[in-house]
Amino acid sequence: MILYLAADLLWATRIKATAESLGLAARPVRTLDMLEARLADTQPAAILLDLEAPDAALAMLARLRGPTATDRERAIRTLAWSPHVHRELMEQARAAGADEVLPRGAFDRNLPEILTKLVAG
Repeated sequence: MILYLAADLLWATRIKATAESLGLAARPVRTLDMLEARLADTQPAAILLDLEAPDAALAMLARLRGPTATDRERAIRTLAWSPHVHRELMEQARAAGADEVLPRGAFDRNLPEILTKLVAG
């Protein structure tokens, strides 16, 4: 299972469709409450975080990497992406504990490989 926070419908549709084409389950999380619900009912392998929704993305990273996170939650792979011009946001995501931070172009070009790699661990 892959969770994803997408700032717009275009990215949400693209992530879900790509995951489904690979035979992977993908579910959206738009708020911390949604993240909590997903964590309660599944064990996601990874979460994708669109830094164009910076408050939600950084809050989710803080939740998964913060002092209240369980070992199971800390094991969830985290990948954040952003337009390359948002270097500061990308650095904030790295500092918050994202496993990988990519510019949007690289994320876009390599989405199938990224999803496959994240699920494989």
